[in-house]
Amino acid sequence: MGLFEKIFPRQTVKRQVEEYFKTLTAYRPSFTTWHGAIYESELVRAAIDTRARHISKMNVTFTGAAKPYLQSRLKIAPNEWQTWSQMLYRLSTILDCQNSAFLVPVFGQYGEVTGVFPVLPSKCEIVQTTDGVPYLRYTFATGEKASIERELCGLMTKFQYKDDFFGESNSALAPTMELIHTQNQGIKEGIKNSATYRFMAKLNNFSKPEHLAMEAKRFSRENFEAEDGGGLLLFPNTYADIQQIQSKPFTVDADQMKAIEGNVFNYFGVNEAVLQNKATDEQLDSFFDGALEPFAIQLSQVLEKMFFTNREIAIGNHVYVASNRLQYMSTTHKITLAQQLGDRGMITINEVRELFNYPPLPEGGDRAPIRGEYYFAGEEIDDGNDGQD
Repeated sequence: MGLFEKIFPRQTVKRQVEEYFKTLTAYRPSFTTWHGAIYESELVRAAIDTRARHISKMNVTFTGAAKPYLQSRLKIAPNEWQTWSQMLYRLSTILDCQNSAFLVPVFGQYGEVTGVFPVLPSKCEIVQTTDGVPYLRYTFATGEKASIERELCGLMTKFQYKDDFFGESNSALAPTMELIHTQNQGIKEGIKNSATYRFMAKLNNFSKPEHLAMEAKRFSRENFEAEDGGGLLLFPNTYADIQQIQSKPFTVDADQMKAIEGNVFNYFGVNEAVLQNKATDEQLDSFFDGALEPFAIQLSQVLEKMFFTNREIAIGNHVYVASNRLQYMSTTHKITLAQQLGDRGMITINEVRELFNYPPLPEGGDRAPIRGEYYFAGEEIDDGNDGQD
């Protein structure tokens, strides 16, 4: 049994599909993979990887008492094939490459939901059965198809505009991708040209093409391949109009290259400092607010709808996808924060340890220490004299 059969044990719609699900727009509810291959660009891949690496550090936590068996399994891993870090990384990558990312539930042997898995279909359509139940019908690159109820699936989107359900394609990035491709081709051709012909000349008294080819080989062999050439190049007066070939391949100048990079960085919400791991605390904080937190909020709500009913959500069952933003601070600022907040009982010992990626203490870690010289205003102070001067 392969991964497809594991994830879609009941992939066939048993009820008759009637038609495409009706949307408010004129667009047919269908998603197809854009074949612009943006992930094949080194710069674009680096930008996507930067977001995915930071998102993979997020924590997925659950609150509430509903579905305790499912919650206990999901605290360990999202499914039997991935860790949470791996799943978050791939989900972020799919979303950036396709602007639509699909999450499907993983079922146990008795039909119960035991996990979640991100899938990458080449096509997805929203169809409905004769009794009006909407389904997501996936078509994969292997040609296999599977259908599952829409309410059981999770769908994340970016750049959603024309379609009621799916995000737009990355065709807006196509002009920038063409410029990157042209730049790379210019560098490649420049290297090729620099290793080929450097001079040209007119050769008198030769009339047949084969004679010209023989003379070119002879001249090259005797002057450039000989070990005792001595650095002196001699040729008869049969050569005329000798000219050096100047190879000047086209390359984008530094300012234009910066503009191209800026287009990519703006599109994916990163910058050069974050991409090269040189960002300051302020830059990382802005990166968290603009690029990471929106992803965390959307995924939290998508997972919540997948796992819990409306009633369960109303009574306090929630999913939180979050990263401790204090982790993005420098070590110096973390130490200062730990001293200022830890000494005043505002954070616990384990919360301080979390800042430095230390494991929690098995005992006493949930206590919040406070320095002895701090007191509440108006509180009577015991000076230790027992009423004596």
